[in-house]
Amino acid sequence: MEKLIITAAICGAEVMKEHNPAVPYTVEEIVREAKSAYDAGAAIVHLHVRKDDGTPTQDKARFKECIDAIKKVIPDVILIPSTGGAVGMTADERLQPTELFPEMATLDCGTCNFGDDVFVNTMPMLRDFGKRMLENNIKPEFECFEMGHLDTALNLVKKGQAPGHPMQINFVLGVPGCTSATIPNLCWLVSSIPCDATWTVTGVGRSEFPLAAAAIAMGGNVRVGFEDNVYLEKGVLAKSNGELVEKVVRIAKELGREIATSEEARIILGIKK
Repeated sequence: MEKLIITAAICGAEVMKEHNPAVPYTVEEIVREAKSAYDAGAAIVHLHVRKDDGTPTQDKARFKECIDAIKKVIPDVILIPSTGGAVGMTADERLQPTELFPEMATLDCGTCNFGDDVFVNTMPMLRDFGKRMLENNIKPEFECFEMGHLDTALNLVKKGQAPGHPMQINFVLGVPGCTSATIPNLCWLVSSIPCDATWTVTGVGRSEFPLAAAAIAMGGNVRVGFEDNVYLEKGVLAKSNGELVEKVVRIAKELGREIATSEEARIILGIKK
């Protein structure tokens, strides 16, 4: 098997310090959590940014400030800025980080229930997001919250409306209202991707580590982090994103998977620095 790529989603847009005091808001806190994850073995940091009071923002200047600060401390890390932002943001708001020409960015693949809210991603929006990534030479990570989202991602690439070949797909399972976080669901999704595609699984909440173990055994990759889960184990809050990454590294070691560095991840994913 190829080496395991670990992604750390260090803060997201929804989780707050009330859920876990270590959730980062400020630039300094975001750098701290990115470094803790990288030092523990994460090759990729999936990046949302916040205002200092914790309010989610897609502001281009805030993204640049955070990206520059992270790169100063861990210059070779792969950063995947979110174009999902937070529920209710406009497409123009969400696209702002693509103006910074990152190596990669997320591309959410369809509208879905998101807890009590609706996360809107219409087909015209997806085509616009794909077009921007084609123009700016950004490799998308296709975010699939539902089984039908995978078909949408495959069709976008087939029609030349988003970069692909090889595709990188992240299966986000267990969001309330979306596809449940079960191993049969993961197996079905993985069986339907192109042979040259790479994939990652994100298990939300208590499903984070069971799905991580399954992905490691299946030859896939893993995302963990405060965006998806703030607990190290039942009733025990993680002290950092690094603790969550360390747990994945321990599981991988037991299952015989080596951990990819950021440079090795670029080769596996087919991207250039």
